[in-house]
Amino acid sequence: MTATTPTTPTTPDSGRRATIRIGGVPVGADAEPFIIAEMSGNHDGSLDKALAIVRAAAAAGAHAIKLQTYTADTITLDVDTPDFRLSDDHPLWGGRRLHDLYEEAHTPWEWHAPIFGLARELGLLAFSSPFDPSAVEFLESLDVPAYKIASSEIVDLPLIRLAAATGKPIIISTGMASVGEIHAAVQAARGTGNEQVIVLSCTASYPADPSSSNLRGIPVMAEAFDAPIGLSDHTMGIGAAVASIAFGAVLVEKHVTLSRDDGGVDSDFSLEPPELAALVTETRVAWQALGRPRIGARESEREGLRFRRSLFVVEDVVAGDAVSATNVRSIRPSNGLAPDTFSMLEGRRFTADVSRGTPMSWDLV
Repeated sequence: MTATTPTTPTTPDSGRRATIRIGGVPVGADAEPFIIAEMSGNHDGSLDKALAIVRAAAAAGAHAIKLQTYTADTITLDVDTPDFRLSDDHPLWGGRRLHDLYEEAHTPWEWHAPIFGLARELGLLAFSSPFDPSAVEFLESLDVPAYKIASSEIVDLPLIRLAAATGKPIIISTGMASVGEIHAAVQAARGTGNEQVIVLSCTASYPADPSSSNLRGIPVMAEAFDAPIGLSDHTMGIGAAVASIAFGAVLVEKHVTLSRDDGGVDSDFSLEPPELAALVTETRVAWQALGRPRIGARESEREGLRFRRSLFVVEDVVAGDAVSATNVRSIRPSNGLAPDTFSMLEGRRFTADVSRGTPMSWDLV
């Protein structure tokens, strides 16, 4: 996928906040926002639907498709006690057993190769979130270009170290996490010698209320963790994601489905393909609009400067006529004296005959 931009915004970066490359695609302040389409469980147990989501993500212009690599048994236990059930008042999955939910939502490991293969054919990057060491080993066999650490796994520092030790970029989601927990996760990754760390602002509620997004925290996170910051967004629509770019987000991850009406474990807060395309377009526009921290005329406004208002002689006059509001007015274009000089000109006499349409100047009076 290629994209052209008329102007590249510039943002001062420290060394660790410089551009990171995922599969050769730049991610950072000097690159257009990197858009990840998260499939999660929206394939509804159908490989054909999973492949259709890949095609839709590619057609929408996303940079990457992302999976989640686990089985119900690698992420939890087949136990039916209150600890292993979601709360009854959960807005999407109230009262469900964790094992049942993950059994429904997981992406079979044998699907990863065909999904990743199709993505590569279509020019999409493809990677995943590992949830245990066996997933990292499996994903390494598929030569993924990056790893995403899910919010609930941010406290699993051994898992983070294992993924980071591959030398691939590490994207760490921070839903529910404290400053200390985020710092520990970032340090765990960097402790392996891997400096390619991207931190995602995230609200881990499904769907998330936009008022809980706290996008003003993005530049604070950039300073606190000395890393590029992105957004893992679970709000409805694309408004919060587009707004995040103004605060310095370099990456946006959104769940994607073919149709919310089809149902599925994550469909309620997922984007449909036209919305994903709008996200790609509007985040790019927002990034282009950042520009530079300066005030003044832009190069693109040069022609417009010619047509600002100024004082012109608006009717033929002869030498000796007095300057008045009848024969000198503020009009476009800008060749004449500034409009505010009229009070100093009014009543003075023209020193020569002057034709209508002549820009007013001091040597005419």
